[in-house]
Amino acid sequence: MVNVKKYFLQKSMTKVMVDEYLAKQFYMAEYAGVDIIKTPMGTRIVIYASRPAMIIGKGGKTIKQLAQIFEKLFNLENPQITVTNVDNAELNARVMAFRLAVALEKGYHFRRAAFITIRRIMSAGALGAEVIVSGKITSERAKYEKLKEGTVYKSGNSLETMVDRAIAIATLKPGIFGVEVLITKPLRPIDKIELKEAPASVSGEVTVTNVKIIDENNTGGEEQNAPQS
Repeated sequence: MVNVKKYFLQKSMTKVMVDEYLAKQFYMAEYAGVDIIKTPMGTRIVIYASRPAMIIGKGGKTIKQLAQIFEKLFNLENPQITVTNVDNAELNARVMAFRLAVALEKGYHFRRAAFITIRRIMSAGALGAEVIVSGKITSERAKYEKLKEGTVYKSGNSLETMVDRAIAIATLKPGIFGVEVLITKPLRPIDKIELKEAPASVSGEVTVTNVKIIDENNTGGEEQNAPQS
């Protein structure tokens, strides 16, 4: 009998290891994530990246090498790899973190590169963005600098549903620079309350309902319903 807990744990561990391997090998291709789906024909692997051509390789050479690695190193049966472009790359924290790390390795000043990253994120419609660059950025002593714009949730249910977070590493001559990017996606916040103004009544019009008029001439004192206007 198959242990269900052990099966799903092993499945999750395999996905994490594949994800870490692809992130390390293809950060220049702005790797965004991977999905692993078990099918009757084998294992379908969907790789998301902002530059799919760098993962596919010339004539599909890189894809064939990846298929062998997945089968031998990660024990994935008959891997069938698909590489697709990521939607809204500017709202994907991992893509933007890799872009910032590559910019730092190319020699861009960390503060200028971080400002450009935040501007692109906010231009894509994000509710907020935060970029943290740490390392020997200005002196021999390591420190960090944080840039933020808009609303970035740090706790609560909104953190789980609206905020995308990713980290990346840039290797420079002074040492290793760490990059962290947080993006608040353009979704409706749960804690946001909107108050609507009451519609203004039209002047000069009066509606009378549920009013009874007593006819004084009626000796019996019977009540009559008033007509509505």
